[in-house]
Amino acid sequence: MGNPNRAKAEKGFMRWIDDRFPATQMWEEHLSKYYAPKNFNFWYFFGSLALLVLVNQILTGIWLTMSYNPSAEGAFRSMEYIMRDVEYGWLIRYMHTTGASAFFVVVYLHMLRGMMYGSYQKPRELIWIFGMTIYLALMAEAFMGYLLPWGQMSYWGAQVIISLFGAIPLIGPDLAQWVRGDFLISGITLNRFFALHVVALPIVILGLVVLHIIALHEVGSNNPDGVEIKKDLDENGVPKDGIPFHPYYTVKDIAGVAVFLFVFCIILFYFPEMGGYFIEAPNFEPANPLKTPDHIAPVWYFTPFYAILRAINFSLFGLDAKFLGVVAMGAAIAILFVLPWLDRSPVKSIRYKGWMSKLALVLFCISFVVLGVLGVLPSTDGRTLVAQLATAVYFLYFILMPFYTRIEKCKTPPERVTG
Repeated sequence: MGNPNRAKAEKGFMRWIDDRFPATQMWEEHLSKYYAPKNFNFWYFFGSLALLVLVNQILTGIWLTMSYNPSAEGAFRSMEYIMRDVEYGWLIRYMHTTGASAFFVVVYLHMLRGMMYGSYQKPRELIWIFGMTIYLALMAEAFMGYLLPWGQMSYWGAQVIISLFGAIPLIGPDLAQWVRGDFLISGITLNRFFALHVVALPIVILGLVVLHIIALHEVGSNNPDGVEIKKDLDENGVPKDGIPFHPYYTVKDIAGVAVFLFVFCIILFYFPEMGGYFIEAPNFEPANPLKTPDHIAPVWYFTPFYAILRAINFSLFGLDAKFLGVVAMGAAIAILFVLPWLDRSPVKSIRYKGWMSKLALVLFCISFVVLGVLGVLPSTDGRTLVAQLATAVYFLYFILMPFYTRIEKCKTPPERVTG
């Protein structure tokens, strides 16, 4: 039997805390009495995994900043010092670089799950908006961090991306100079990117994650059937098809975390550079403004949008190809924000939508992967043509969505979740 005096002391301590901070209330609202649908499947692991990787990135990032020198003269040397001389520095650095790619893997799969099951539809529009804003901030965070190793690909990749701002009419050159903080990428650029990467953007991302979770718990989680479990309550006001998030889904998520960490550690210890996709070979050379790498390409998680940028190789209405490419790249991200208002389907889940929605989503996923592959490869006439076709499919998925989701014949969803 437990010690009754100890239990009484713990209860008294928690009462003392609750009188000053709503600890028990928060625990119950967000875990022990937050009822989630009982039919979550494999696709629902990636939200918690994204949170895990975020914690990994913050902790390893803090450790890296302890030995990093954010200056043009010392950045590359400090990275070599971390890799060679700091105890377990190589492990922390690889955890951070592998974690960056893992972050985008789980975020892309998390977004795909939302698109499959209609997790952006009413009343979850704000959850989707917060999620997409996190994605945008994450892209900015990754881009800022990409310059910090001050290697050849870091330097020239940042040079190419920042030069895109110069394509904007009238304000472009001044805007590019403002982003750099100088007439060319220099130590000033590195220092401001370092400040944004380690201070400003993490604060923004953490704040958005909190808002994302609060909005989710306010309206409740979606499920593979797209059935609102709050509509069917028992005599105690508990959803009949819901189960407490803790302990059921916390335990399930721990199992997902174990599998994820197993794969993550295999990559970390055996393929940390992933053949140049996670860390490119030119990034093991110090930045040299006088020597351009043979092929400049961003990290793999940016390549779908980079391929869209390169696919626009024609002028239109007096606007040059570079500017149109920047517009197309920006539109490819911006259009994701309005997805909740494009889908006119009477059902949420892909399980009950018609064949048009299913085919459209498959073609969209194929186009995104094709663009990602093409963005890594050097541009040729044939690859540009394929990229143009994939770009057209990408945008048509969204542009035609109000039409095919309205006219297609859907199945009738069940009244309760099916498992």
